[in-house]
Formats: sequence, C-alpha cells, structure tokens
Amino acid sequence: MTTTLVALADVEAAAARIRGVAVRTPLIEAQGLWLKCENLQPMGAFKLRGAVNFLAQLPADARAAGVITYSSGNHGQAVALAAARLGVPAVVVMPETAPRVKVEGVRRYGGEVIVAGTTSVDRRLRAEREAAARGLTMVPPFDHPWIIAGAGTCGLEILEQQPEVSVVYVPVGGGGLIAGIAAAIKGRGRGVRVIGVEPAGAAKMSASHAAGHPVTLERTSSIADGLLPLRPGHITFAHVQALVDEIVTVSDEAIAAAVRWVFREARLVAEPSGAATVAAVLQAGPSAGPGTVAVVSGGNVSGDDFARYIAG
Repeated sequence: MTTTLVALADVEAAAARIRGVAVRTPLIEAQGLWLKCENLQPMGAFKLRGAVNFLAQLPADARAAGVITYSSGNHGQAVALAAARLGVPAVVVMPETAPRVKVEGVRRYGGEVIVAGTTSVDRRLRAEREAAARGLTMVPPFDHPWIIAGAGTCGLEILEQQPEVSVVYVPVGGGGLIAGIAAAIKGRGRGVRVIGVEPAGAAKMSASHAAGHPVTLERTSSIADGLLPLRPGHITFAHVQALVDEIVTVSDEAIAAAVRWVFREARLVAEPSGAATVAAVLQAGPSAGPGTVAVVSGGNVSGDDFARYIAG
C-alpha cells in the first residue's frame, strides 16, 4: 500500500494554524554548531507543534467531548497544554516508568493522567479502551499527517533562520519530527541533508530501514526516554524511506556527554532525547561540516538527573 506523504503546503498551513500557542524557537550558535532550541517551547519540547495542529482541526463536537493520548511524557504534556489553551478536556495514558517531571507537567497543564504498563503498546491499548468507553478522540503521538505537518514547522523555521544550512540532525523516536522536518526541507528543494539520530539501545528506525519495512523491537533501553518506541509508525517510516538521507545511532554515554556539552557551551538545559543530535554531531567530528543544525527537541529533565549528567 502506497502512503501519501505530507506535502510542503500541509506544513505551511500548519505554521499558520499553530501560531499563538507554539512559538518560533531560536536558532543559536555554539562552537560552530547551530542549535534549534525546541526545549524553549512553552511546555519544553517540539511536541506542542503537532498537538496544536491536530486539536485545531477537530470539529466542535469532538473538542467538547475531549481527547486522549498515550505518551512517555512530552507528547502528553503537549496535548495537555494545547487542550488547555483551546478549551478541550484531555486524558494522557503514561507508562509506570515515566519521569516524574513529565507526569507532573501533564497534571500542571490540566490533563488527567492514567498509568498503564511500561511499553508504548501497553499505553496505546489502554488509551484505545478509554477512548471507546468515554467517547474521546485519540491524538496519536507521531503516526498521523496532522502531527507530522505540525512537527514539520520546525523545519520551515530552520530554513528561514539559517539560509546557509547544509545538514540537519533530528532525533528519532516514533519518527514524527524527522518525517515533518524532512517533508518541509525536501519540499523547499534546497539540497539540505536530513540525518536521523537514535539511541543505540532503541534503534527501531535503523532496523526498519535495513529491513525495508517497519520492524518491532523486542525491547528498547536508553536514558533518552522520549526515543523509546518499539516500532516506528507506518506513515513516518514511509517519509524516512523517501526523504531522509541517513540514520545514525549514538550511545547513552555519548548522549550524556552531549547534555553536558549543551549546558557548558550554550547554557541550555537539554533532556537526553533532545541532546542525542548533538551527540551525533560530536561523534561525526569535522565531517559534520559547516552549516550543521542539531535539533534540540526537548528540555524536560529532572533536576537530579540533569545535575548527574552535567557533573559527568
């Protein structure tokens, strides 16, 4: 079955739709590397872009009934905040292992939290049951054209903020962010390379790319808790196959070192998932080349964990 890819026009429409809730985050330079600071979104991660774009397109009756999602943290916070801004009730199913800072974030934005299992499958099944029982609309975490188009607005901003960009490193969880950014960047036809970055312990997109179809891993493990889905989405995988130039992996040790580097060189708080791209650039060394942008996708990390990372 052929999957229709998100078009540049879809991303441009999303950019207008999310204005006023999601913000245009800065692109800053640190030691020759450009950092796209999605950790500075109102809820601390790029996920707000897709959540707003999705909720804004729901009909009035669906908004009134409420929405539900399943998330290890950042998508849940994004849905909760977007729902609060748009006057929509929101429920978020989270894993038992979700970082406390992310659970508290969902509740702070007014979302109802349900805890279920430890894997994305556990929480998806619970969310589907709740949606059916309560008449709620499901907001997928990554595998939906509206989510992908919203995430792609980050790519549009990068092109506008750094006309000399040559390569963009993007973290890969379920694939929504890289699918959207690749759709935006390749849609503009600028010859910019797009490289995905995964933790070595959660390399589901790498395995899927090698197999030629989405692959489900038996387990995933990494300090980058936002990049742990067992399987990429069908839609996001199709975008990666068609538009992404390369997928690389980085170790947890390299990710922790990147959290420390971002703090020391840019004075920014990056969660491990958000710093994975910087780890990949540091791993590539001079071969990363000039005009390199690393998307720092989030900054939601507990104070204790952050202190441990930056202390080395």
